[in-house]
Amino acid sequence: MSLDLPIQIRASLQSQGLPTPSLTWIQSAMPNRNPLPPLPALIATVKTRLLAADLTSPGLWESPSPAFPSNLGNPEVKEIKLSRDVPVQVLDIDNLSKSKWDQVEELEAIARGEQTRGREIIRLPTGNEEDEEDGVASQNASTATGRNAAVNANVANAAAAARNATHRLVMQDCKGQKVHGLELKRIDRIGISSLNIGEKMILKRGTTIARGIVLLEPATCVVLGGKVEAWHRTWVDGRLTRLKEAVGADVRS
Repeated sequence: MSLDLPIQIRASLQSQGLPTPSLTWIQSAMPNRNPLPPLPALIATVKTRLLAADLTSPGLWESPSPAFPSNLGNPEVKEIKLSRDVPVQVLDIDNLSKSKWDQVEELEAIARGEQTRGREIIRLPTGNEEDEEDGVASQNASTATGRNAAVNANVANAAAAARNATHRLVMQDCKGQKVHGLELKRIDRIGISSLNIGEKMILKRGTTIARGIVLLEPATCVVLGGKVEAWHRTWVDGRLTRLKEAVGADVRS
C-alpha cells in the first residue's frame, strides 16, 4: 500500500480538529481487505478507531508526541499556559455540585427501579354506572397528567442542575501523565451521564494550568467523543462501591 491514502486520511483528521496519529498507525487501523472501501469510509473507520484507542498505545504518535510539559504537575508553578494543542483521554469524572451521599442514594434508587410518580388526582364516582365510568376515565386521565407533569418537572430540574454543575476530571495525555481538570466555566458536553471514560478531548493552545490543575472552559476545551469500552464498563460497574468507600472515609475522618 502506498502512503497516499494514509496521508490523505491524516490530512482529513487534522481538518476535522482531531489529533493526527502516525502514518504507521493509520495504516494499521485501515481495514485489511481488497479492494479498500472509498476514502470517506476509510476516514470514518480510522476516526472511530482513533477515538476508541488508548492514547498511550505505542506507535500511535510521531515523535515528539503531543503531551503536557514536564513541569505540569508541579504545585509550586503558579500558572502556565499550554504552548500547543494537547489531546487527552478522560479517566474519571466527579460532580462536585452533588454530595457523594446524594449520588449513592440516586444510584441505589435506580438499582431498585424506583421512580418518582408525582401527584395523583383522584375523582370519586357520583353514583350511577355512566358516572362511575366517567369517574374512572377522569381519574386515569388525571393520574396520567400528574405523572407527565412530574416527569417533565424532573427532567427540567435535572437539566437545570446539569447547567449549574461543576465537574472535576482526571485526564491522561499520550505519555501517560495524569492531571486533574476543573470546570472554570460550564461545558455542556461534560457530565456524569454524557461523558464516557476514555473519551477524547483537545486542550487547545493557551489553556491555563494553575497549581497543577487544568482550568477547563469552552474556549479552550474541545470534547471529541469516543470511549474505551472496557474502561467505561469497569468505571460504571464500580462507581457505587467507590462512592460508598468515599462516604465511609469522610465519616471516619
